[in-house]
Amino acid sequence: MDSLITAAARALVAGDPIAALNRVALRDDAPALALRGIAMAQLGDLERARVLLRHAARAFGPREAVARARCTVAEAEIALVSRDLGWQPKALEGAQAILERHGDRANAAHAGYLRVRRWLLTGDLDAAERATAELDPAALAPASRVGHALVAAGIAMRRLRTVPAREAVARAAAAARQSGIAALMAEVEATAVALEAPAARLVERGGSRLLRLDEVEGLLASDVLVVDACRHVVRGGAAVVPLATRPVLFALVRSLAEAWPADVSRGSLLARAFRAREADESHRARLRVEIGRLRVELQGLAGVRATADGFVLEPAADREVAVLAPPVDEAHASLVALLADGEAWSSTALAIALGTSQRTVQRALEALAAAGRVRFVGQGRARRWLAPPVPGFPTTLLLPAPLAGG
Repeated sequence: MDSLITAAARALVAGDPIAALNRVALRDDAPALALRGIAMAQLGDLERARVLLRHAARAFGPREAVARARCTVAEAEIALVSRDLGWQPKALEGAQAILERHGDRANAAHAGYLRVRRWLLTGDLDAAERATAELDPAALAPASRVGHALVAAGIAMRRLRTVPAREAVARAAAAARQSGIAALMAEVEATAVALEAPAARLVERGGSRLLRLDEVEGLLASDVLVVDACRHVVRGGAAVVPLATRPVLFALVRSLAEAWPADVSRGSLLARAFRAREADESHRARLRVEIGRLRVELQGLAGVRATADGFVLEPAADREVAVLAPPVDEAHASLVALLADGEAWSSTALAIALGTSQRTVQRALEALAAAGRVRFVGQGRARRWLAPPVPGFPTTLLLPAPLAGG
């Protein structure tokens, strides 16, 4: 590798894309195209970066499998940052295998780290946690070690493990200082702030209050019967009743929990669970059926007793009752939370991340746009959706530079 290519690669690792471009901007050989692509990605021109990397991959000869694999890794990272979750992950797996086979441990580890980030983004925490445990951070460049530690922090935060999350943020801060990249230091600081920011809202007798992540962890470890509106489950000690696929039952138990120890009228339950403005006998019959189903689901945790006016929740073992709600309890809150990372999302990527249909996401986006909560850029298939960051939601990682050594 010639001296200009080496100098450009070192500039990218140090987070200085302008210096890298100054050395290779006028060159069209394959290594220069690859480095220009990474530099353009760091500067935010992701479409131009993708084009350059594809040209570079084609320009490398058939015997340069490692170089082509590095281009694939860089393109995968661009897809991740641009929220193109439809990008085929098998290409990244193949590139990682090639890099491992040829002894390029740094880039192979970076490819594995990108796979973890994709799993974290799409909510597959089990796969992300397994892969994170298998990755060796020592094989990563300092910038990628920051990302690895922040991914570990993200998994711990979603698992409600506050101590491991703080330890991971501390590791990220040390790696960011070692890298000397200001953007990564700012990213770590943003995650540290998010870790101490309100994570949920506790609804109990007498009102509601915001809870930090460690307070949520403590509540769920207690003996309180918690109706968790963040994950749509009912928790009591070690017992968990999932109701994410039973929206009517969850609406009923949440209404009963919010009113506890008082009862809730049949009219209120019908309005909350079925959106029935005027209840007739068919609505009342359906309410009786759904209450019966709820009793079966909550067996061992709580009972539901009929009163003269409606129904009342009766927790087992004289437990207290609390409702855990999102900090911002509004329609499309999950969608707003995803858009709050400041990146431009396609409706397809949002649907994949939320595990719902694209049409459902499109209707929600249209409603949010009409209310001025989100905006879009581009048209047709190139349309991307953005929203201003919401305090309390961590931002995404900035694109770190993959090592480009030969």
